[in-house]
Amino acid sequence: MIDRYLRDVMPHKSIRSMQVQTPQLRWWKDQLGHYLLADVTPALIAETRDELANGMTPSGTPRLPSTVVRYMGALSHCYTIAVKEWGWLNDTPMRKVTKPKEPRSRVRFLSDDERERLLAACRESRSPFLYLVVVLAISTGMRRSEIMNLTWDRVDLYRRMILLRSDDTKNSESRAVPIVGHAYDLLEELAKVRRIDTNLVFPAPVRLGKEPKPLDIQSAWMRALKAAEIENFRFHDLRHSAASYLAMSGATLAEIAEVLGHKTLQMVKRYSHLTEAHTSKVVERMNTAIFGVRDIRETKVV
Repeated sequence: MIDRYLRDVMPHKSIRSMQVQTPQLRWWKDQLGHYLLADVTPALIAETRDELANGMTPSGTPRLPSTVVRYMGALSHCYTIAVKEWGWLNDTPMRKVTKPKEPRSRVRFLSDDERERLLAACRESRSPFLYLVVVLAISTGMRRSEIMNLTWDRVDLYRRMILLRSDDTKNSESRAVPIVGHAYDLLEELAKVRRIDTNLVFPAPVRLGKEPKPLDIQSAWMRALKAAEIENFRFHDLRHSAASYLAMSGATLAEIAEVLGHKTLQMVKRYSHLTEAHTSKVVERMNTAIFGVRDIRETKVV
């Protein structure tokens, strides 16, 4: 089943999906591939799920529940295709296997002071691209992979847009990302001195005889965080920062989802408290303008 899925279904997915899900399905194949389909029960899958959850990642860290959920999602879709399209089974055993509960997503975003310190540290970095990369992340909400793999054919300076295709994004959905203000000015300047040996916007240093690759900014990023004295912060939190700033600027959840490239509003509900806070301030300003007091409840009935 997995072999056929990898052969017939996987090639039609995005490059990112292939890179992530292929090793996941091969892991399931190693664990369960010697069983007949009829012998793979929900109990067996659950037992294998627990082995996965209690295992370690290649880097030596415990696997997160979210990782286990992704592995199960890959196998689940494999079973779905086998049931619906191939007719190999009447139903999928994955229906009766519980997914691990993922921890509530955190929302960590930069305060105004932290943002100023971080940008100053990035500007002083020895990495020539770090400052622009961070500015792009904050101003557009683009993911790290979307920025670092960005190519000049995706950048439309005339229309002030970055045009991400399905192969560029995590959810395999194309989207147009506006580039305005400081981010646009920096990209425009970089375009004037871009390297001619590669189409990458942020290429790694030249290595003779080697194909140009995207720059690895991890070391420079960590040094900038240390210099700015910012703790408990990941690069992906720049995306949270962008979304939080949008919410506090009055953007609706639907608008935030469109900018970030989310298919549903579920992922952006974590920012709802910020949009609600903004709405309260708007109503407060309106009442102040009309009644001349801070809160309508403070007016006296005559």
